[in-house]
Amino acid sequence: MRRREFIAGLGSAAAWPLVARAQQSAVPVIGYLDAYGPRPKSFAVEAFRKGLADGGFAEGANLFIEYRWAGGNFRRLPDLAADLVGRQVAVIVAVGVAGPALAAKAATSTIPIAFLIGGDPVEIGLVTNLNRPGGNITGINTFTSELASKRLDLLLKVVPQANKIGFLSGTRDYLAYEEQTTAMLAAGGALGVEIMIVECRNDRDYEAAVAKMAEGGAGGMILGSFALPNLGKVVPLAALHKLPTIYQSRVFAPAGGLMSYDADVRALYRRLGSAYVARILKGEKPAGIPVEQPTKFELVINLKTAKTLGLTVPPTLLAIADEVIE
Repeated sequence: MRRREFIAGLGSAAAWPLVARAQQSAVPVIGYLDAYGPRPKSFAVEAFRKGLADGGFAEGANLFIEYRWAGGNFRRLPDLAADLVGRQVAVIVAVGVAGPALAAKAATSTIPIAFLIGGDPVEIGLVTNLNRPGGNITGINTFTSELASKRLDLLLKVVPQANKIGFLSGTRDYLAYEEQTTAMLAAGGALGVEIMIVECRNDRDYEAAVAKMAEGGAGGMILGSFALPNLGKVVPLAALHKLPTIYQSRVFAPAGGLMSYDADVRALYRRLGSAYVARILKGEKPAGIPVEQPTKFELVINLKTAKTLGLTVPPTLLAIADEVIE
């Protein structure tokens, strides 16, 4: 994603005229804006639907959802957000990374927006205060950059001999580049290990990037959010180069990844539906609903992968794992 293209697109999105609501009915319509996809049957969407049900709303019964997927093309987000505004949806749900939420905020100052993102919502300008968001936007922060130090610490417990760890990142034009690379370098400094940042323009660079880390002496790898849509491509590359890797989502440990550590994302998507969107649909204002941060995190370890890599996982780490795959 290119910053200048994204910012230019946001300006055009705000200028889109409103059009008549397609669904003339008492049944509310919400817009679901995702930078990636289409993935209507993903665990995240299913958890979100369950959250809506917890709040008394069932899709297709007393609620309709207009899904908009950018397919990884961030330049589409302003137009997709503007389309949802034009349809006069009751709430815009912006998820995954900051792009959808920023596009939605640029497109409307009146329609409520509920986000679930990994970046700091105050730092990137979504809200002015976590406890009192103000305006028309609130949501959940999943702690992407804040977990950098913890992931590094967990990985070093499995590869204590490593003095260099690779970080797979987008280029400097990627929206979260500064936040994530700064966090990783700080974590490396605190834990006494060199961080080797390797940039990718797109997922076609993964093969060369992972090879560069291995050839450069990295003893392990951590992934930035740039790689989230295509983490499955990284798993076989990490195996090929025998590079111990910690992932941001638990779904990659059963797929052959060594470890994963993240917030309980299913629970967060469910809460986004019940504690944010459902409450807004019942009349609460986003300005008065505090931005939440996760309190539960999950560590998953794949012992089979560890054995393949010739690694011994300390018993103390196995004892605190939420799941161990044998």
